[in-house]
Amino acid sequence: MKAGIVGLPNVGKSTLFNCLSNAKAQSANFPFCTIEPNIGVVNVPDSRLETLEKLVNPQRVVPATVEIVDIAGLVKGASKGEGLGNKFLANIRETDAVIHVLRCFDNDNIVHVDASIDPVRDKETIDMELQLKDLETVEKRLDRVKKASRTGDKAALKELEVLTKVQEQLLASVSVRAIDLTEKEREELIAPIQLLTDKPVLYVCNVDEASAVKGNSYVDQVLEAVKDENAEVLVLAVATEADIMELDSYEERQMFLEDIGLEEPGVSKLIRSAYKLLNLQTYFTAGEKEVRAWTIHIGDSAPKAAGVIHTDFEKGFIRAEVIKYEDFVHFGSELKVKEAGKLAVEGKEYIVEDGDLMNFRFNV
Repeated sequence: MKAGIVGLPNVGKSTLFNCLSNAKAQSANFPFCTIEPNIGVVNVPDSRLETLEKLVNPQRVVPATVEIVDIAGLVKGASKGEGLGNKFLANIRETDAVIHVLRCFDNDNIVHVDASIDPVRDKETIDMELQLKDLETVEKRLDRVKKASRTGDKAALKELEVLTKVQEQLLASVSVRAIDLTEKEREELIAPIQLLTDKPVLYVCNVDEASAVKGNSYVDQVLEAVKDENAEVLVLAVATEADIMELDSYEERQMFLEDIGLEEPGVSKLIRSAYKLLNLQTYFTAGEKEVRAWTIHIGDSAPKAAGVIHTDFEKGFIRAEVIKYEDFVHFGSELKVKEAGKLAVEGKEYIVEDGDLMNFRFNV
């Protein structure tokens, strides 16, 4: 699962990517610094893993991960191929969610592509380019559907109705994620054509150090602008986070955070937010060899969760032995959980919950 970092040139995308990933994107004070998308695999911070490690004492611990893609900066006219537009839009299409970085700080030493600071305008610039590209996609699809609908085909008529509604809303500068559609319409008719503005979005307000805790007037403007969207907003002092990540020891980093009034690195919040944005959750397996966090979609069944480990587990699924994380921590071991009658045996219909400790029985 991929989340793509997007934004206008010089808003802090590559600096944020550097904070998130061990891969180092070039970061400099000029547009189009990131020409090819940089990809980093980022561990999802989860204190439950540390607790399980202490209780189980395994040979190794493997966290859940999210793939983060740093995508080249966008300019006006991208939907028509201006700048790196076509490459940028193709790279976004390949992601599952969007982390949209907005510049919410003043600094005369860092040039802005529009020569002034206005995060709402910047947001609208990118929104418009993505909406225009989506409009182009929808209109191409509409041409085909209109021909099919003339025969009276019910499926084609339904698709025509939905796509016409989406076309009208895009023309009114409404992103697809904000259009009132049923879950079935979205899954069956919209998801297959991979519209850019249908992807879930997390807005990152990039602020200066003084605004890291409480935000500023720029952040207030963003919050007002996105209040009707189905989107999350995170305030992050990206340059400060980069400085913190350069410190050698955990203790030094914590002291720095405390000095500016933060309990944990903002990038940790961002990674968890991205994980949530992708509709993901975690279950665990725990044994002497390994304690591991496995990534699944919220709502996945036990066989589907088993398939993440190996396809044979899903094909030959018999049952799952499930321990709730809280019970495991309370009793301290699998044996004591069993003795207390807290180990549940679940079948194919069981919907896995975040934090479940699972052991699968299967037969191939």
